[in-house]
Amino acid sequence: MSLDRPALPLSTGARGVQDARRWVVEACTDIGRPDLAECAQLGTSELVTNALLHADAPITVRLRGTREHPRIEVRDGSSDPPRLPVPLPAGSDPDDLLLTFGRGLTIVARASTAWGADLDEEGKVVWFTPARDVATGEGVEGVITGWRPQRRPHRHAADPDAVRVEIRGIPLAAYAGFQRHFRELRREVRLLALAHEAEYPLAKNLSDLFGTLERQLRDIAGLERVEAALQAGRETTDVEVSVPRGDARTLNRFLELLDLADEFCREERLLSLARSPEQRRFQAWFFGEFVRQAAGEAPVAWHVPADGRSRSVVS
Repeated sequence: MSLDRPALPLSTGARGVQDARRWVVEACTDIGRPDLAECAQLGTSELVTNALLHADAPITVRLRGTREHPRIEVRDGSSDPPRLPVPLPAGSDPDDLLLTFGRGLTIVARASTAWGADLDEEGKVVWFTPARDVATGEGVEGVITGWRPQRRPHRHAADPDAVRVEIRGIPLAAYAGFQRHFRELRREVRLLALAHEAEYPLAKNLSDLFGTLERQLRDIAGLERVEAALQAGRETTDVEVSVPRGDARTLNRFLELLDLADEFCREERLLSLARSPEQRRFQAWFFGEFVRQAAGEAPVAWHVPADGRSRSVVS
């Protein structure tokens, strides 16, 4: 049984909650952690119910993390942060689970060892690492992380030391796949660092470095035209971008970090896959173009010959 189980799409209404509860029990059993099934069910029920009542479709549930610290994630289409738990009414019984129903994320806080929400442009993931037993009192405190909308002017466009980089024949399906993989990978290491930094010290280092390099990518003037080509449904595109010479040279560090993250995925047995050989080839070419052209070399276009095996050629 693969540990990288695909996300489960959920239907609206009570059926979606029931499907999610069954799914997380099976997932816990598959990874050899049936001891977590009860709390996984409780927390998942609350997250899916909240998503169905207050968020936008699509709604999915997924298993991430490691065998030792599996994490349940419920994704929805709303970027609004969840309402954090409020204290129980005075004089109430903290062990009466009925009092927590519908009261935000209190039950999640009591059924987990760590939990929170991670926001991005497409919505949010509300996550928790299920505990073995439901805690008394208010449970653990949650944390909200991730994307906030903001304007980012292209401050490098007129930089006299900027390098003009021509990236030719970008395969947009591979580029979109890189974006998805990187967002998931960055979230994975960030959430591991938040919840279990002592067990995974490398996760904190990777998270910080990925954040720095992601900001460099966002500030590259002209790269937004790749996004426009994606939205237009094209298969390939050529772009010219402007990037500070120093940033262009250090983007090679991105490849080193992705290689390190692959090794981290294998050694820590994350419930997600390392990059495929095809993903590694594309990323080596894409980031390599910045490094090569900053050193004065000619552009090298991506090329897919008749045998279907992607290569790059000097043009």
